[in-house]
Amino acid sequence: MTGTRTRWLGLVFISVAVALIIVDSTIVNVAIPSIVTELKVDSTGVQWIQESYTLVFASLLLVFGTLADRFGRRRILLIGVTVFTLASVAAALAPTGAFLIGSRLVQGVGGAMILPTTLSLINATFRGRERAIAFAVWGSTIGGMTALGPLLGGWLTTAFSWRWAFGINVPLGVIIVVGVLATVAESRDTAHAGRVDWLGALLSVVASASLVFALIEGRTYGWWFVDTAPRIGDWTWPFQLSPVPIAFAVAVLAGIGFVLRGRARMKAGKSTMLALGLFRIPSFRNGNIAAMIVSLGEFGIILALPIWLQNILGYSALDTGLILLALAIGSFLASGFAGAFGNRIAPVVIVRIGLAAEIVGVAGLGFVISDATPWGALIPFLFVYGFGVGLATAQLTGVVLKDVPVEQSGQGSGTQSTARQIGSALGIAILGTILFGTTSLVLGAKLDDRGVPAQQADPLVSAVVDSSGAAIARLEANPRTAPVAADAKVAFSDGTRYAAFSAAGFLVVGLLATLSLGGASGGGAARTAEPEERDDPAREEQTT
Repeated sequence: MTGTRTRWLGLVFISVAVALIIVDSTIVNVAIPSIVTELKVDSTGVQWIQESYTLVFASLLLVFGTLADRFGRRRILLIGVTVFTLASVAAALAPTGAFLIGSRLVQGVGGAMILPTTLSLINATFRGRERAIAFAVWGSTIGGMTALGPLLGGWLTTAFSWRWAFGINVPLGVIIVVGVLATVAESRDTAHAGRVDWLGALLSVVASASLVFALIEGRTYGWWFVDTAPRIGDWTWPFQLSPVPIAFAVAVLAGIGFVLRGRARMKAGKSTMLALGLFRIPSFRNGNIAAMIVSLGEFGIILALPIWLQNILGYSALDTGLILLALAIGSFLASGFAGAFGNRIAPVVIVRIGLAAEIVGVAGLGFVISDATPWGALIPFLFVYGFGVGLATAQLTGVVLKDVPVEQSGQGSGTQSTARQIGSALGIAILGTILFGTTSLVLGAKLDDRGVPAQQADPLVSAVVDSSGAAIARLEANPRTAPVAADAKVAFSDGTRYAAFSAAGFLVVGLLATLSLGGASGGGAARTAEPEERDDPAREEQTT
């Protein structure tokens, strides 16, 4: 097998590794109702099953991206896949909610090893025209798997058990390990192989974890004063001040400490956790800002749609997955478009085309969402949205990393992945607040119009909002509360619609942010002119 064929086959296994973590992060949302029933998990447990993974994942991306540069990108990827697979086995066999949460935490560690190393391996392996195509495949995999996750989760949960939502990761993990060993070259940064800045690593973890925690939990615990007191086991948060502003303060202090330590070590000629000099590169600096803003709106609406489809329109988990398949099809087709035109159109232009398609798709969803929307009305807009995600996600990543030295691609990949995760967390926090806040206001107003006393209306509103709409089915089954259920469907649909319009607004700002990345030349010509192959000290060994 020629070296070129080996690289492209390696890209397949790298993309499957990305699919592994993306599918898992979306598949759990569909399986949650079954998990709650079997393991008898309370609302706090449900929240942590979903968010413990995200918290660990986001906080470790930068660390493992940097460690991959030092100790080998393929090695960290393989360790990450192994950790993720073993944690999936534990999750599938979990006897209690607490055990499942622990398994999800470990999954987050494995996922944080996988994502930045897949990016840095592509950056180190492909050149020129090939790189644009490789990033297109990588990005379309993310977009497609985001939609396929609910479909796969719905099928496994309905036909078998929620445990298979985690068990499916085992054969995939084995395939990835074998395939990567056979086709992906090892690469590392031999020029900066000094001692690892472990204090810098700790500061980056504290800063990222605190920030993501605050963004995710603000709506739950209160942005300033406690709305719902956090509790762990028998311990309950004892203060009136919410932990959220404390977490924000810790994130700021740790972030400042991280930057100051990095600058001091750079002046002393020592290795740093993040090469701060990368931010002198305009495409890297401006691209990360754009990526963070785009992430505010890019995937947040995907979290709201499955809830609305199942709890408001009454579709099953499998039906919901089939509807969202339109998004996956659009995303996969985008990879073909990017491959065909990636060498004739500058990457930044493809990013803008993708973002424009996303805006049309998401705004279109906002216009058709109601409590009686037929599924057929959603398909065209989901397809357009998916097509835009497939274009924008990959090409924006390519733009961010295009001028990053290959030997620092792990650090660069980890940084842009962290920027995206922080943007996603902020988007989820804002869109979640809009979704549930609107639902609460509209439902409260409708109950007030019906003359329902506040002491009766407030528990009804809380039941609908706290259950993410799941309580509507119970209200509908009781003739006395059936009118309340009808009002709740309208209110939740209004919340979903406004969340969609807000996501479109964020994407408009993201599109404007790409103007800082330059014009049509956007780096495409420079990259296309590069030779397909070149000797590189960062590419040291090939395993076949």
